[in-house]
Amino acid sequence: MATPSPSRRDILRWSGTGALAGLAAPWLSGCAGAPQEDTEGSSGGDGGSGEQFTIYWNAGHAYPTYEKVIAEFEEAHGITVNFQKFQWPDLRTRLLSDFASGNAPDLCEDSLWTQEFAISGDVMSLQKYVDRDGAEMGFPDDWHPRTISRNSYNGEVYGIQLHLTCTMLFHNRTMFDDAGLEVPTTWDEFLDAATKLTGDGVYGVALNQDHSYSWPWLLQNGVRFYDPDTKELLTPHDKAAEALQFQADLVHKHQVAPVPTPGTDYSGPQKLFSAGRAAMILTGPWDLLPIEETSPDLEYGVVPALKQVEQATIQAGSSMFVPAKSKHPDLAWDFIKRITALEVETATTEEVGMLMPRQSWREEPVVQDDERYAAFAEGFDYAIDFTEPLQLTGKSGEIVELYKTLYQDVVMNNAPATEALDAFLTAGEKALAG
Repeated sequence: MATPSPSRRDILRWSGTGALAGLAAPWLSGCAGAPQEDTEGSSGGDGGSGEQFTIYWNAGHAYPTYEKVIAEFEEAHGITVNFQKFQWPDLRTRLLSDFASGNAPDLCEDSLWTQEFAISGDVMSLQKYVDRDGAEMGFPDDWHPRTISRNSYNGEVYGIQLHLTCTMLFHNRTMFDDAGLEVPTTWDEFLDAATKLTGDGVYGVALNQDHSYSWPWLLQNGVRFYDPDTKELLTPHDKAAEALQFQADLVHKHQVAPVPTPGTDYSGPQKLFSAGRAAMILTGPWDLLPIEETSPDLEYGVVPALKQVEQATIQAGSSMFVPAKSKHPDLAWDFIKRITALEVETATTEEVGMLMPRQSWREEPVVQDDERYAAFAEGFDYAIDFTEPLQLTGKSGEIVELYKTLYQDVVMNNAPATEALDAFLTAGEKALAG
């Protein structure tokens, strides 16, 4: 599904006016910049009780709509919110340290850790709250069904989905039109287009240094991270090696993509795309705003995911959980209800373009009237949370780090995929058995 260029009004609304203007830099740094930590409380007053309610949050998600929810929450409960913001790796490190020391925030935004921490006993079950308030707030019926299991353990709910996203293919419509090319739907068509569009300082595609961006290729080749029945990782192994080698060959054999640059900044492909130096990238809605801020005249489209063995892409997004050591679990649940209300979801989409998990959100005009958002919403139907079965092992953190090394060895360093995969499987099996 191709998408039109944004209007000047859109760009001003997203990036240059009102409360959002002051948040543009933090939003970008939350997606691509150096790690940040904000330990200052929000500006909501001291609160009637003088107590603090501590939230750990992703630095890129401190949206104006959420600041408004915080202010209303403080006023309603007479409590001061200590809104601490981190990059994901730093947030995880902080949480692990807090859990080890017996401390914890009252509420935490989560990046695929809910089940892992439920298994370890560091996150409390929300089932009693869901039983009491679920019907009134539309949970779970109004949430996309794939977001329920990923936040549950042993038949109980431990987390509530906050955002729901997926990765899709962005293409430069002008380059495609000038070359007389159709939008690719398969790997072969993708490689053909990337080859024809490479030249004169332009790459056909730019791959991301972040290993999670490699997963659409594996899923499209029928690969699963972990099979709970066979206890195998990256299975089928031959399909996993093929998907990894395909990505490496884009860089080193076909030379239609630059070598991804190691680091913590995953905005490199977006910057090349915005500058007209890459014809295609695989990314999510978090790159819509940066593209439109830096290249408002760029004609680009958001199109369905590719298909090899199957059509698939990664399900992404974030959830919220309440640590077992939370001092204010009842208040944490109230905050969850407030920030997931449909009116807050739609306002956040309209303001910053974030996508949401409610089924009713998908039918809202702000989504249906924008072809970009609608394209992502359609992708939800075949998007897969590739880590979910692995999380139930309690070893997902270790295994993901091993996969990161595998991806870098193959795609960045051009190690043969089969050999690197064998090394990963050996280390992964050891980790699972440990």
